Amino acid sequence: MIFGITLGDAAGVGPDILLRAFQAGQLRREVVVFGDLAVLELCNRRLNLGVSLRAAASPADRAPGRLNVVDLGILDPAELRIGEVNAKSGAAAREYVVAATRAALAGEIAAMVTLPMNKEATRLTDPAFTGHTELIGSLCGAPDVTIMLAAEQLVVTHVSTHVSLREAIERVKQPRLRRIIELTCEAAARLFARPRVAVAGLNPHAGENGLFGDEEIREIRPAVEWARGRGLPVEGPFAPDTLFHLAVRRKLFEVVVCMYHDQGHVPLKLLDFEGGVNITLGLPIIRTSVDHGTAFDIAWQGTASARSLVNALEFAARLAGRRPPAPTSR
Repeated sequence: MIFGITLGDAAGVGPDILLRAFQAGQLRREVVVFGDLAVLELCNRRLNLGVSLRAAASPADRAPGRLNVVDLGILDPAELRIGEVNAKSGAAAREYVVAATRAALAGEIAAMVTLPMNKEATRLTDPAFTGHTELIGSLCGAPDVTIMLAAEQLVVTHVSTHVSLREAIERVKQPRLRRIIELTCEAAARLFARPRVAVAGLNPHAGENGLFGDEEIREIRPAVEWARGRGLPVEGPFAPDTLFHLAVRRKLFEVVVCMYHDQGHVPLKLLDFEGGVNITLGLPIIRTSVDHGTAFDIAWQGTASARSLVNALEFAARLAGRRPPAPTSR
């Protein structure tokens, strides 16, 4: 299987960590890069890495032992502003994603792994751009997508992410919960042989039978029961303050469905800040991503960690290596 890696915003750490991970032999899969060969050659020289680079006409046009690049020929290295917000590198990063998504849809790559973009830079030429996930979802005709955040010790999904806490509470409704639980269980079945999925409560102590809020009674528990009635391996809702101990320390669950951004992100980033991986659920293709930004302050310095990239590629391979489960009825 061939896996595609998008270069991300070339002014950030993407070229740096990609080249160093390849040089160190950490990319243990057949990969092809969607980006600009000239940019990678410049970074290769700057960091004195000695990586053997090669232009590939297509993902299938590969030479062993070399870092093969589907060269889109967009960026002139002379125009690159390393460590700065720049419209040209932001626009190029968008086109790398478009090209890789189309290759994945065409079956030319088994999955795509994305290096970080800078939203501010890309919005200089595409004011409607809100992020990788939304762009890929639009290209795939899949508007109903969500993010799974994964590390070896814990995997979490979210009913909501980048919204206010007030709006996050309002989104805890049965239709949304059912969809997230379903997507979570489908992905978990591709990551684990016998996945066990837990659903967190929204309120302290999961509401304590309505004493601290009744969302668990009205919305969350009925959604869990709906999912269990369809044979999905899910339990809950559990008190959020004890659930992650049950999952991580007592090994009772592999995956936790969280009600809002910080409920899932805080424990996972505490466990593995540098190695976390984003996985997009609800797409007809497999897409994973590093769980960090462009880090302009340390771009092209050879100091940024490549662990998230390495893990993102491995999670993509795990997802691609398992057949999808039979679709569940809704």
